[in-house]
Amino acid sequence: METKGKKVLIADDEPDILEIIGYNLRKEGYDIHTAKDGEDALVKAKQLAPDLVILDIMMPKKTGVQVCEILRSQPAFQDTLIIFLTALSDEASHIKGFETGADDYVNKPISPKVLTSRVNALFRRINKSDDKTLQINNISIDPVKFLVTVDGAEVILAKKEFELLYLLASRPGRVFLRNEILSQVWGADVIVGDRTIDVHIRKIRQKLGIDCITTVKGVGYKFDI
Repeated sequence: METKGKKVLIADDEPDILEIIGYNLRKEGYDIHTAKDGEDALVKAKQLAPDLVILDIMMPKKTGVQVCEILRSQPAFQDTLIIFLTALSDEASHIKGFETGADDYVNKPISPKVLTSRVNALFRRINKSDDKTLQINNISIDPVKFLVTVDGAEVILAKKEFELLYLLASRPGRVFLRNEILSQVWGADVIVGDRTIDVHIRKIRQKLGIDCITTVKGVGYKFDI
């Protein structure tokens, strides 16, 4: 996997954590930049246009969740990978993070090896994305540009929403099991609850404005238009 030149912005108010994470990711070939709080993270993100932002949730000035919400509200950061660092391990906190557009969570205390593995895994999933544009009736889904259009009008989806839609639309009529969706969209090593999928499906339906995803009760979901 090619990591050289991939820009990673790490935001945490603890200098030791910035140093440890930065050191380990530099060894992997990443171009590392740091921010000391939420406001600094927003400034640096706009300056650098990073490929990945690692956000501590509990930061001064602006929390990691607030930073994520602001970034995801801007088209320039729809495709940016975002990982949260958190001491909060309850499912509700994780769901809140995924709702705002996070791609992954790493719990504190941080294991540099685990974090490095998660970062590499996220980039591998991006690099392995199929480049085939799907055209189904009036919906077009372009995985290279991360572009979805309905009747020619662009629909802005968060990254995980896009990946979930692309997965379902790649096999119209096929029922994808919940565990299968979690594994292919979030990765087998990421722990999320069933509600995470439900939240993302609801948002996709709302944004598309088309009833194209069918719930198969107790089983999973299928794309059916």
